Amino acid sequence: MDKVRVGLIGSGFVSAIHYEALRRVPRAEVVAVASPRGATRFAAERGIPRGFADYRQLLECRDVDMVVVGVPNDLHCRITVDAAAAGKHVVVEKPLALNLDEADRMIEACRQARVKLMYAEELCFAPKYVRLKELVDEGALGRVYLVKQSEKHDGPHSDWFWDVRRSGGGVAFDMGCHAIEFFRWMLGKPPALDVYAHLSTSVHFDKTQGDDNAVILVNFAGGATGLAEESWSKPGGMDDRAEVYGSEGVAYADLLRGSSILTYSERGYSYAVEKAGLTRGWSFTMFEEIWNYGFPQEFEHFVNCVAEDREPRETGEDGRAVLQVLMAAYESARTGRRVSLPFRPAVRAPIELWKPGILGMRAPEPGNPA
Repeated sequence: MDKVRVGLIGSGFVSAIHYEALRRVPRAEVVAVASPRGATRFAAERGIPRGFADYRQLLECRDVDMVVVGVPNDLHCRITVDAAAAGKHVVVEKPLALNLDEADRMIEACRQARVKLMYAEELCFAPKYVRLKELVDEGALGRVYLVKQSEKHDGPHSDWFWDVRRSGGGVAFDMGCHAIEFFRWMLGKPPALDVYAHLSTSVHFDKTQGDDNAVILVNFAGGATGLAEESWSKPGGMDDRAEVYGSEGVAYADLLRGSSILTYSERGYSYAVEKAGLTRGWSFTMFEEIWNYGFPQEFEHFVNCVAEDREPRETGEDGRAVLQVLMAAYESARTGRRVSLPFRPAVRAPIELWKPGILGMRAPEPGNPA
């Protein structure tokens, strides 16, 4: 396959990043976008040939080989199953799904259709973190016993994240996904044994019933521990850092600071991708942010997997493993106890484990993506 023709499902913040990443992949061509609000504008601004209000129209396009799902979490399962039935390879933004039943449906639908289900975890492609993993793999740090990852800013970029009926949880579900898969990848993907977590709504009481601050501790087979610190409660822009401790060394990686411009502005300025509530005063202005995060590298890998029929580095099964750990984290936060894995609760979304009954209202009709 010479070119992989891509359809974007969604036209919001993350779909704009997906487009910019794919634009840098020579083998990829974005040929369509679907969204009930904004597809026409999104397509016109970027020179994409077609824009559809209904994603099912995009799935009918015979020249679309792969779709990228960048929509609210409650739509992931339905769209993925429909895309598989249409014979399209699927890239799904994190988290994979709202629950394990949905994850299993998605994995099985893609397996039956013989299409690839790829899990979009860009941290596994971020250049600094890739080099960090090379240090671990070559034994430079000795036996790894602790891996830490933190991602903190002052809140999500789209309003639906605040609505737990759509998002399924708070910051632990949104950004804890990054940390859990980062741990698994860095350690060689061993099974997680148990989880302990503390979640709180510390700042955004007026916006969400979900958690806006989270600490998650995961023990893995082989003796290593992962410690995640995730927050929607930190002002002043984005922090994204990792640390790896071993018997013979330690390494620290700040994903953003070493590649940014220290800036002072009395007027403020527009950020391209970074999350910052305010850019007046001192700030860190990112250079080539989507490259530092690994988005182009991630999509080049996924496109090559489709073109060459190769197994992706990050799959639906990886997304499912992350989802199970996060389910256990929400259960731990409610009980105050360590939760052993495997763990398969019968709930619609993780938030129900922390706050039982919170989703007792009728779930919204999925419809088309926002």
